[in-house]
Amino acid sequence: MGEVHALLGENGAGKTTLSKILTGLYRPDEGEIVLFGHAVEFSSPRAALDAGIAMVHQHFRLVSPFTVAENVVLGDHRDVGRSFLLRQREIEARVGELSQRYGLAVDPRARIWQLSVGEQQRVEILKALYQDARILILDEPTAVLTPQEAEALFETIRAMAADGRTVIFISHKLHEVKAVADRVTVLRRGKSVATVPAADSTPRSLAALMVGHDLDAGRRPTDRGTVGEPVLDLAGVCADGDRGVPAVNDVSLTIRGGEIVGVAGVAGNGQRELAETIVGMRPLTSGTVEVCGRRLSGGDPREAISAGVAYVPEDRLGTGVAPGLSIASNIVLKSYRAAPVSTGPMLRFGRIRDLARGVIDRYDVRTSGPNVPAWQLSGGNLQKVVLAREFSGEPAVLVAASPTRGLDVAGIETVHSYLRDAASTGVGVLLISEDLDEILALADRVAVMYEGSVVGERDVETATVEELGLMMAGAGGED
Repeated sequence: MGEVHALLGENGAGKTTLSKILTGLYRPDEGEIVLFGHAVEFSSPRAALDAGIAMVHQHFRLVSPFTVAENVVLGDHRDVGRSFLLRQREIEARVGELSQRYGLAVDPRARIWQLSVGEQQRVEILKALYQDARILILDEPTAVLTPQEAEALFETIRAMAADGRTVIFISHKLHEVKAVADRVTVLRRGKSVATVPAADSTPRSLAALMVGHDLDAGRRPTDRGTVGEPVLDLAGVCADGDRGVPAVNDVSLTIRGGEIVGVAGVAGNGQRELAETIVGMRPLTSGTVEVCGRRLSGGDPREAISAGVAYVPEDRLGTGVAPGLSIASNIVLKSYRAAPVSTGPMLRFGRIRDLARGVIDRYDVRTSGPNVPAWQLSGGNLQKVVLAREFSGEPAVLVAASPTRGLDVAGIETVHSYLRDAASTGVGVLLISEDLDEILALADRVAVMYEGSVVGERDVETATVEELGLMMAGAGGED
């Protein structure tokens, strides 16, 4: 007890399976779990919760039509018990107190479907905190926090450990593991390959343990070539959010061919709505969007696609692909109306499967064949399918929203290489991410969004994490 223990490993290494065993979702085939000195068996997640184990899952366990407060209290017999009455105001006040205390800003009365992916992750963190768990398993808990907020969370984790609680910290950000963990266990192919003191490890040594070999630094080369003409020009763009209130406010930004422009910000500050406005999924309320000099009317995804806009959404499973369709069908979702995959109203399924096989080979998608449903793929392989489809249209602009969320270090390196390659061929890349390390590793310029507006823009060569973090929190901005 009283330890922060980090768990590292590639996608498929067994981290999620192990966590599900600890939280009662899976039953182990052999071996035993010793909790507080006693062997235990969990027949259900309720049993694990009653024993004091709570987890923030990588794939959210939320009910979309319910409010934040209702989701937080689900399954907590202290507030529901045998009564049919829910103490709504008390619960909302408690959730509001927790969100303020831990810097996890979210409206307790908002409904889950109205929240971005990052905000939904905050709700999952609040659920675990609300349970007052003695053992807390956190899966990527800082993905939507500024550096200052992440450091505040680290202080909270350390305080929990000092009080005798145990925190199992799952993260792909190796520097965070170094910052907060006491020990690190690395899993590879379902087996524990090492448990090492965090103080004696380096990010590079931990990454090598995860994948079994050294990784390249993965940064864009200093000589990045000549930047071309503007391919995306936003002027005074405004748009409403799902709740009918302004979410994007007077955003002006220009991206040139061959450059990567990062958009940083804490989730819920208009980044998702900005991306959806650019790609035609959300109508403009004012302002203009121009692609290669062509002004888009807005609110029409087909118009954006025909203009040369590609989109990698933050929700790759729910928005990026049709989960029930095969890999082959997903590859041609944007091109099935034209040759060579169709002739008039008839689809050429043989040609579609041939194209999918080529994509599987070229992008190294780990699957048994093109007919496999998309939902069966791991996060990294699913992202490869999305990127392959978007690049197949030879876009002028690529809007990539949190493209590496939930991926392991090898998957992150692969996605980063695709983005760098796209920029090297003249594509203008708009990279939206809450991960400042990712933006600083890839981008030429970074714009910071706060409450729907761009509050500052900096050249990556001169920007600092501290300055950008303050801007993301609403402090500082344009001089």
